[in-house]
Amino acid sequence: MPGGVPPWGGNPGPAHGFPQQGQQYYGGQFPGGRPPRNNLPWILGGIGVVVVVLIAVVGLLVLSRSTDDNAAAPTTAPASSTTTKAALAESGLPVAKPKAALVSCAYTASTEPAGKPVTKPEQVEVPTTGAEAKVSMNMQTSAGSVGLALNKAESPCTVNSFASLVKQKYFDGTSCHRMTTGAGLKVLQCGDPTGTGMGGPGYQFANEYPTDQFTASDPSAQLPVDYKRGVLAMANAGPDTNGSQFFIVYGDSQLPPQYTIFGTVDAGGLATLDKIAAGGSDDSNGPGDGKPKIPVEIESIKLGN
Repeated sequence: MPGGVPPWGGNPGPAHGFPQQGQQYYGGQFPGGRPPRNNLPWILGGIGVVVVVLIAVVGLLVLSRSTDDNAAAPTTAPASSTTTKAALAESGLPVAKPKAALVSCAYTASTEPAGKPVTKPEQVEVPTTGAEAKVSMNMQTSAGSVGLALNKAESPCTVNSFASLVKQKYFDGTSCHRMTTGAGLKVLQCGDPTGTGMGGPGYQFANEYPTDQFTASDPSAQLPVDYKRGVLAMANAGPDTNGSQFFIVYGDSQLPPQYTIFGTVDAGGLATLDKIAAGGSDDSNGPGDGKPKIPVEIESIKLGN
């Protein structure tokens, strides 16, 4: 399932993203579902489900997180892709433990075929320090440009995969298929070449920061934390099912730390996202969860500013 975020990717099942309504987080409904392919959509679907359940308890609909157009959010993006200790403490996210200077990444075939011809990353030994640890990109969309700052120090295998897909023009000509507008979930989900929330690159890889800061048995790994405005993260369809679907947080959102954070968006990019968010969602997945009413096509993503 592609994954999602509680917008959940879209299908909980094979979608990446957040859990969708009616889906269980990792076991059931998944926010976003693979709920886009990697669970990005799934994350949105799967996480959405978890978040939905949690948010429902407090009177919020997790799956409709992206539907909260009125929630207050910072007006500026993080200064860099490295989250400060103060910001981490405020969000509930753990401070990342230093990784080895060179990390070995594993990319394995997924059960679903690639949504668009592409190959797995050739490089599997990824540096986490020095000049190569920071990667800048520019995502040009039909709604405006979005500057991205990726961080290998915390999520090297994720950044390595994303960069590989960018070099192969995998994202070019694809649409951002999901947007949530709820009070607890405000994200735009992209990265599925099929536009269904079920597509991916034909391979998957393990979760990184912040998931890797918890032990498998730690119950706090399932509790919501703040994914702050400006965060760039992966959607998934469950643990270690990352692929190509990703989501950008345009308003502070609450999700379990099960979605890999691999970078941030610049101030100009957030202005573009605010314009998209102002148009709202078509609610095709439920209240506050659907396709953005202002169509968003990724025209290109290029390395460098």
